[in-house]
Amino acid sequence: MRAILKEGRVNRNIYVLLGLIMNICLGSVYSWSVFRKPLEETLDLNATQSGLPYMFFLVFYALFMPIAGRYIDKYGPRIVAIAGGTLVGIGWLVAGFSDNLLMMTIGYGIIAGSGVGIAYGVPIAVSTRWFEDKKGLAVGLTVLGFGMSPLVTAPIARRLITYFGPFVTLRVLGIIFFIVIVSLALFLKFPNQNMRRKNKEIIKETNSFTRNFTPSEMLRTSTFWYLWLCFVIGTFSGLMAIGISSPVAQEIVKLTPEMAALSVSIFAIFNGLGRPLFGFLTDKISPRYAALIDFAIIFFSSLGMLFVKEGSKVLFIIAFSMLWLSLGGWLSIAPTATAKLFGLLHYSKNYGFLFTGYGVGAVLGNLISGSVRDIFGSYVFNFYITSMLSIIGMIIAFYGLKQLRKS
Repeated sequence: MRAILKEGRVNRNIYVLLGLIMNICLGSVYSWSVFRKPLEETLDLNATQSGLPYMFFLVFYALFMPIAGRYIDKYGPRIVAIAGGTLVGIGWLVAGFSDNLLMMTIGYGIIAGSGVGIAYGVPIAVSTRWFEDKKGLAVGLTVLGFGMSPLVTAPIARRLITYFGPFVTLRVLGIIFFIVIVSLALFLKFPNQNMRRKNKEIIKETNSFTRNFTPSEMLRTSTFWYLWLCFVIGTFSGLMAIGISSPVAQEIVKLTPEMAALSVSIFAIFNGLGRPLFGFLTDKISPRYAALIDFAIIFFSSLGMLFVKEGSKVLFIIAFSMLWLSLGGWLSIAPTATAKLFGLLHYSKNYGFLFTGYGVGAVLGNLISGSVRDIFGSYVFNFYITSMLSIIGMIIAFYGLKQLRKS
């Protein structure tokens, strides 16, 4: 494989494929809802407590994105991805050997979450550099694996949990993820100047109206904060839905645990498809209008969930598929908008700062969804919140996400 990747003979599409496979491992967090019921029974947890490892995972994932962004250019994609993959494996193993909520949260939430935060931005940065002429589509295809991960990992985890329990499952998956991520990281690299010059005219054309903002300059623009708020709202709705998918299927629609896990796999398809779809839309119709479409999807999906009851399988699957798709959409809109609005020169650092919005959305979505379930006895009341937030998001996107021109 090294011979295939030698400079001058390289097919740049290989980097999208490598990133996609890495993201299948990194995106296994979206299968967490499969673990919730078994852990609630094994460790005697309530709905809020069983969501804490997931919440901490997403928080540390978001916190380490800007930190890692500072080192991708300095040390190169391989070293950063290997460091992240190593932490991912260690974190899953620590969780697998834990016997209480605290150790589970430290292992899965803090250590593995930090590892994903370090590794996640690497394949995105690599794809962005190799496809400066098609940033949105390339990023969308690269992170397709993150969204599609539950299609692979949820049924595997469900089967392993059935036979061996949740803790052995965590250990087995941790070892697999470590081997795959570290192995693929060895082949990641940025294009050299000769390769980049081949796209010089296209790059010049696609960036002719974009100024390269430094992080400090970007943070002083109102456009960044409007984009950040939109990202918070989009991730709040999507991550909340992902975290409660299996419990909602079992408690409200009355699906079996196996059918609930299967539904998570179906949702993962839409999460994955949302990434290239909205990457393409962000390229073609601008971040503003891509965001408006995404928020409209959240609104109508939330509205549909208000009518879901026992036996409403079709409506539940449609609504949750669209909510998962909306999150996939935002995880393409956000990085592509960062490159389009603030330039490519400081992209890794700039997107790292924007990604803190993901952490805020994760914390709020998890705490509120669990609290609503514990207080009102049902997850369905969460969808009144997401429907209202989607309207606010549409207003912010329409008035705030404007293309910044070179001065």
